[in-house]
Amino acid sequence: MLPADRVVHTTCPYCGVGCQVDLHLHQDVIFRVSGRYDNQVNRGNLCVKGRFGYDYVHAADRLREPLVRSDRGQDFQPASWEQALDLVAARLAATCERYGPDSVAVLTSAKCTNEENYLLQKFTRAVIGTNNVDHCARL
Repeated sequence: MLPADRVVHTTCPYCGVGCQVDLHLHQDVIFRVSGRYDNQVNRGNLCVKGRFGYDYVHAADRLREPLVRSDRGQDFQPASWEQALDLVAARLAATCERYGPDSVAVLTSAKCTNEENYLLQKFTRAVIGTNNVDHCARL
């Protein structure tokens, strides 16, 4: 078996359960994932996604920076995170201004933690001003 240069303790990204995993790395490439036995969430057990679904991390076609549409609206151009977030915030504000806050809806995800889902619903209700928030688990 290939020896790991290092092992990174982290949380599985696939759902909101919070399973603890060890990422085994060799030359900064993940080659194995194992469940952590020292926690109450998964006690070393992992689903098939958690155990084997890590190849996307090193995928050649993975996006590594934000992309925004060009002025012509057809091509995507690389942008900084600050530029991309400013553009999203401006367009969201313009939509709410023009059509009202109920023209916007937010769909949260089981891939988010409970805390992230709470923040999304709070943002939707308190900042945007609408109750149009839903979660994929209800569907």
